[in-house]
Amino acid sequence: MTVPFLDLKAATAELSEPIHAAVRRVVDSGWYILGPEVEAFEAEFAAYCGAEHCVGVANGLDALKLSLLVFGVRPGDEVIVPSNTFIATNLAVSQIGAIPIPVEPDEATCNIDPARIEAKISPRTKAILPVHLYGLPADLDSVHEVAARHGIPVIEDAAQAHGARYKGKRIGAHSRAVAWSFYPGKNLGGLGDAGAITTSDKEVADRLRMLRNYGSSVKYRNDLVGYNSRLDPIQAAVLRVKLDHLEEWNGRRQAIAASYRARLAGSGLTLPAETNWGESSWHLFVVRHAQRDWLVRALAERGVEALIHYPVPPHKQQAYAGEAWTFEEQPIASRMADEVLSLPIGPQLSAAQAESVIEAVNAALAEDPAQRR
Repeated sequence: MTVPFLDLKAATAELSEPIHAAVRRVVDSGWYILGPEVEAFEAEFAAYCGAEHCVGVANGLDALKLSLLVFGVRPGDEVIVPSNTFIATNLAVSQIGAIPIPVEPDEATCNIDPARIEAKISPRTKAILPVHLYGLPADLDSVHEVAARHGIPVIEDAAQAHGARYKGKRIGAHSRAVAWSFYPGKNLGGLGDAGAITTSDKEVADRLRMLRNYGSSVKYRNDLVGYNSRLDPIQAAVLRVKLDHLEEWNGRRQAIAASYRARLAGSGLTLPAETNWGESSWHLFVVRHAQRDWLVRALAERGVEALIHYPVPPHKQQAYAGEAWTFEEQPIASRMADEVLSLPIGPQLSAAQAESVIEAVNAALAEDPAQRR
């Protein structure tokens, strides 16, 4: 059996009728920028997250960037970021001329280690940007404690955490701003790029709405130097359909994760950590193995597509090679980048496909990696 990493076509097919109806509704409405469809999704997603406000934007990168701008981060400022993350977290910082300051992850959770943050704070630090990597919430209370001591805002990168819970409460309202991506492969994904910021601070929400719309709240009056970053009504309509199924789909992911954890225990893989504060959305099921590249090839030979999230950490990317400032070496993140691989875990993954993944992993690991390199 061939098992793809993620089947987006199957996800859309499962909700084909309501998705097509939602798209037709927008097409027939004649309202193609912002408007009632976007407002309806914003209200529904804010309620889902337990936040007072949601501001839809064009994509997840813009959600991060506008969140930084709304808290006054400017060129030359510093922002604390995890060293183990997708590069978008760093790009949001550097695109506004600020400097990302990486902090190493906790070995068990792969998320930013709060105990290492304080040593990286300087007078130029203007925000802390934790990521709920792979769907597992970061240790927010510990991050907030450090931030409060220094009077620094916390902006969460929740691009992988739709429906995840921190101490029983869904991610989306623990900090003054929480940035979201609705990229198609996310737990809650559109049919193209889309993003949002949730907040319970009305002033922050109002300013974000201006920043996304040319700095304007009244047509042809521009109070801020703004951007064109508006959530598309068609994407909003599709997201409204999928939001109704998010809990069910996350439940399917959780069941697959539980099966993997039970059947791969003792296999030689380092399995995802569990914490006493977080319930993962299981956006990804990320394991570690010292012979990762061999294992990816061995799984491919058995018809299982495993991906690597992420093979090159941000501090080693060529994109930052020419900067006047330089990153310190990040040995923990670099080691993780050499060892992590993600097993299929999408909500459309069948029980038979999950069984094939388990059998393929156990069969591969039963062999001697030294003879397969």
